[in-house]
Order: sequence, then C-alpha cells, then structure tokens
Amino acid sequence: MARDRLQTLGAMIDQGVIPVFYHPDVEVCTKVIQACANGGAKCIEFTNRGDFAAHVFLDVTRHFAKADPSVIMGVGSIVDAPTAGLYIANGANFVVGPMTNAEVARLCNRRGIPYSPGCGSATEISEAQELGCEIVKMFPGESVGGPAFVKAVLGPMPWTKIMPTGGVEATEESLRAWFGAGIVAAGIGSNLITKALLDAKNYDGIEKKVRETVALVKSIRAGK
Repeated sequence: MARDRLQTLGAMIDQGVIPVFYHPDVEVCTKVIQACANGGAKCIEFTNRGDFAAHVFLDVTRHFAKADPSVIMGVGSIVDAPTAGLYIANGANFVVGPMTNAEVARLCNRRGIPYSPGCGSATEISEAQELGCEIVKMFPGESVGGPAFVKAVLGPMPWTKIMPTGGVEATEESLRAWFGAGIVAAGIGSNLITKALLDAKNYDGIEKKVRETVALVKSIRAGK
C-alpha cells in the first residue's frame, strides 16, 4: 500500500476535500470509505480515536489492498512518533495531527510519508515547514481565525499550503470562503459524513454527498 510521497500530496491537493472518519466497526468503515472513494475522494483520514483503533485501521487497509488499491488511507489525531510508526506499519500513507511533534516529522520524513501537523499561528506554521511539512493542518480551523487567518498568513508566506479542519462545512458558502482565501484542501468530518446518513446506513447517500462536494470544489477552483 506504500505510495510515493509526492503522489500522495498531489492526490490530496487534487481531491481538495479529505473525508475525516472513524468508526469502531470494520464493516462500517469499509463501506463508508468505499462510498467516499466512489464519490471521488480516495484519500481518507482515519482518525485515531477509540479503543483498538489501530486494529480497526489494519483490517481496513488490508481490505482495500485487495478490494480497491486506489484508496489512499491516512491517519489523523496522531500526537507521538510511536503511534505514527504503528499506523505507518499498518499501511498509513499520510499522517495528520492536532499539533506539531518534531519526532513524528522526522519519522515521516525518514519513511517518505507526508505529515500535516496542526498549527494555529504563523510561527507554528513556519516551524512545521522547517521540519519538512509540505501541507500544514490549520486546527481548529474556525477557532484560530477562519478564512481571514489563511489570507493573513499567505500574505507574507505565499508558499504555504494550508488544510483546515474544524469549521469547514460541505456547503458552497463555506467552501467558497475557504478556497477563496487560498487553502489547498480541507478536512471535513461530520459535516460531510453526517450522523443521519451513518445511522441510516445510507452509503449511497454518503457517496452522493461526497461526489457533490468534490465537484463543488473543482467548480470553485475553476472560477465558476
């Protein structure tokens, strides 16, 4: 399942919307992730939440290695290098965290894995970039300043690639504001894979929602 770092980064940016998802049931995970992939979002951030989450992740990555190798599994909510190493060994192709950890950055660099750490200031973004992070996670997105923060950072640091998580909604108004400010991608969790769709096990509905959101981002980028 290991992929080239640049290819993974390119896929994340091209996709624009990164579904953020966790569920303790492997079958539910595989169906949701397949629905996302069918809808055009093949890069998925599986959040490291709950007991035995790493075991669920391993079963899921093993499933897609056979069922749909085009799926690019990443892991989120990573705060230390041992946990990052566990998920990388279990097939993670990118690592996301709520804050920056230099040991995680070094581990990911050594293994050729993209690392997107959570940042909430220009200083934190700069420090993450110094550690080799190409895409920085703006977290929590709305709380640290929303689209206005993105514009402010890109003024003096135009080379910065920002991916907010938290406060991004799967609506035209929200996505136009964020992408108009200059983000390269957005992580979206329950605003994309909603509780109502999950509770109803409406995987076709999830696929439709993802497809519409990915298409909306492409339209916004095209200036439409």
